[in-house]
Amino acid sequence: MTLTELQEVLKERIRLTARTAFDIDLDHVPSETPPKTELGDAAFPVAFELAKQIKQATGEKRNPREIAETLKASLEEFDFVQRVEVAGAGYLNVYFNRPQFLATQVSADPLPRLKVSQEPSATKVCVEHTSVNPNKAAHIGHVRNSVLGDTFQRILTANGNRVEVQNYIDNTGVQVADVVVGFIYLEKKTLSEIKQLDAELTAAGKTFDYYCWDLYARVGQEYLINEELKQKRPEVLHLVEEGGNETADLADYVATRNVECIVDTMERLSIRYDLLPRESEILHLHFWDKAFEQMKQLGVIQFETEGKNAGCWVMPFESHSGTDEHEADKILVRSNGTVTYTGKDIAYQMWKLGILGLDFFYRPFHKYADGKEVWITTSDPAADENAPEFGHGETIYNVIDSGQSYPQDIVRKGVAAVSPEKGERASIHLAYAKVALSPAAAQELGFELSDEDKTRSVIEMSGRKGLGVKADDLINRLEADALAEVESRHPEESDESKRAIAHQIAVGALRYFLLKFTKNTIIVFDFKEALSFEGETGCFCQYAAVRANSIFRKLSDGGEDISDSFALAKEASNTADVFSGPGGDEIWATLVLAARLEDAISNAASQTEPAILAKYTFNLAKAFNLFYHNHKILPEPDKKKRAVLLSVAHNALKSLTAALNTLGIEVPPKM
Repeated sequence: MTLTELQEVLKERIRLTARTAFDIDLDHVPSETPPKTELGDAAFPVAFELAKQIKQATGEKRNPREIAETLKASLEEFDFVQRVEVAGAGYLNVYFNRPQFLATQVSADPLPRLKVSQEPSATKVCVEHTSVNPNKAAHIGHVRNSVLGDTFQRILTANGNRVEVQNYIDNTGVQVADVVVGFIYLEKKTLSEIKQLDAELTAAGKTFDYYCWDLYARVGQEYLINEELKQKRPEVLHLVEEGGNETADLADYVATRNVECIVDTMERLSIRYDLLPRESEILHLHFWDKAFEQMKQLGVIQFETEGKNAGCWVMPFESHSGTDEHEADKILVRSNGTVTYTGKDIAYQMWKLGILGLDFFYRPFHKYADGKEVWITTSDPAADENAPEFGHGETIYNVIDSGQSYPQDIVRKGVAAVSPEKGERASIHLAYAKVALSPAAAQELGFELSDEDKTRSVIEMSGRKGLGVKADDLINRLEADALAEVESRHPEESDESKRAIAHQIAVGALRYFLLKFTKNTIIVFDFKEALSFEGETGCFCQYAAVRANSIFRKLSDGGEDISDSFALAKEASNTADVFSGPGGDEIWATLVLAARLEDAISNAASQTEPAILAKYTFNLAKAFNLFYHNHKILPEPDKKKRAVLLSVAHNALKSLTAALNTLGIEVPPKM
């Protein structure tokens, strides 16, 4: 059994004993992990709750220590329990049978739930992340969104869920319209000329999304001084939303090409998607019309006849009222009849949960190197009939920055009002804070800083002003810095091998840096800190795994069969003395920590916080490095102890590798 399963068996026995010995039904059995293995492997402060419930039920006052003694006797009946101690006023500290537990962990899968996550019966959840406006290149803020979303979907998969990853494409929004304004009115280009420009950029080794980045900034600056140009924005936006015209066709090409670039950028970070739902289809397939009718029939929205929202359809929620910003978020249909983002999001959310009664059409969009396909929505009924079934998730996770918390709250409440059986819990907002740069990182990326900027702790970015860090530039810089380090350490490696290792280190550094902070923490990115081999970094965690791999590579190179050591370690009579001897507690602590991976993933999933898994990974890497330093594993002369050390090292390696993979970080062959 896994550590999680052992704890559940203990909890069930506590419930049974509470029922039979005290006539109390416990809905919840609290458990804790002792800070040191010397204090036990699992702790249950349940005697205090039982004493409280006994008094409420019978009026009898019972001593928690006496209650704990009764529970202690029942728990010690299990052969996997070495002993149980009653500590303090009534804490139950459980010590597992170390040799028996080691025997169950040798060659065990560190994430058994992965085997069931792809079964049709597994719970399906949808994770929407990235959702970059397809008007320019992705920037570092989008990378945080994408890394959080991708890691969280990996966590959900490891936790036994069937996950569908969606990247919402707002291809009819004002940002796309602004770039279209730039192409048509600033650069005087037709669609065919834009296609020719795209081809020329590709031939020159440049990318279309970078070109659009600069054009978008130019348009923003021009709006400040050119009112006539600014008046073109609503005209273009209307044509783009309407579809079926030359302007809409031009916008579709611009948006699609930017999406292709963004998909390629995210693939560099091992971030992939299943479906790209487009806003244009939500409009053209009348998703909003269907949702609008349902909401009107149910009285979820109301038509305002007076006041500043006269002529609008709004959600009549009282929370956060009193500010113009939040009042605007409640508006689903403006007085001119146009639908707001919030309104379209409600319709989209209803589709994701399978309660809208309409569906998209789908066509293949992109195929990754390993053959996995990304699909995109279309309004063409003649699209691919062999598309998988999308949507119909039990729970929807939306990775959107914390500035959108109130609109997301409106969406959640709106969907719950339409479908009370789904309720507000079906829609979860994974909010996160923004990313800024340290002055050193800004200068390393080529920003010219004023003397005043150099004294700041944070350099903020603005995509509209063109002041931002493109995701590809960030990755390129990290790869260049990592490559210099690899070349200094491993000059004998081929250039191809050096670049591959540098890429793995760069991606690991970036992903871990963005994950180690809790979601609501503003991140100040710094290259030196991210790429450090010391401290809480991705490089440190990767290095621990590389070090562990080296042990077993040396065994293999020497012709030794590791299975012989595993067989020796499975015999309890061979390992009891090791765990009770010098250093035994530390050896055991490393084994138990490696076994807590499933708990870490479960907690990260339930608390929607990938930082929990990142912290666990770092702690395991730190524990293994200490274990490696304190125990000479391969030279150990005692065969029994050597077998235990190898088995523990192997378990730590498996859990560390699985944890890193769940964080989207690969283990390089060398560091």
